[in-house]
Amino acid sequence: MIVLGLTGSIGMGKSATAALFEEEGVPVHSADAAVHRLYAGKAAPAVEALFSGTVVEGVVDRERLAARVLGDAEALKALEALVHPLVREEETAFLDAARARGEPLVVLDIPLLFETAGEGRVDRILVVTAPADVQRARILARPGMTPERFAAILDKQMPDAEKRRRADVVIDTSRGFDAARAEVRALVERLRRESPT
Repeated sequence: MIVLGLTGSIGMGKSATAALFEEEGVPVHSADAAVHRLYAGKAAPAVEALFSGTVVEGVVDRERLAARVLGDAEALKALEALVHPLVREEETAFLDAARARGEPLVVLDIPLLFETAGEGRVDRILVVTAPADVQRARILARPGMTPERFAAILDKQMPDAEKRRRADVVIDTSRGFDAARAEVRALVERLRRESPT
């Protein structure tokens, strides 16, 4: 089975690209979606213990949590030490199930793949990208996003140019869905042919 790592900086079109893989019948494990599930369940009590007042009715309030950890390196490190192992557990279960089904190809959607030294967990790396002005416009259009918050998030991420340099495949999402869909389809066909499964 080929494990394709999908990554890219914030606002580059990662989630939309992951959905294109799902359209092609490729199983996708999203680290972000796993965090959402964990924040609504298993991780909530531990997050509340670390950051009192960030859990509302049993669910982590992401805005309150962001206000506590963004710009505080120690707080962020503590949160990551709690959440990352739980996400990895879900990822391992996903991969085991896919292998058992005989899947030829799966996608791990990992926003901070390079930043968390995740290259060893995947066979190939796809980086999604877009020009900086497109990225900025996409992000600042999100509810609650400010230029300061955007800058703080970007500050934690490896520069886009370095991600592209390390990638096996790069897809520019600024050319629209049809172009991205065609590139994803061609990549899926090629990787399925290469898969030992």
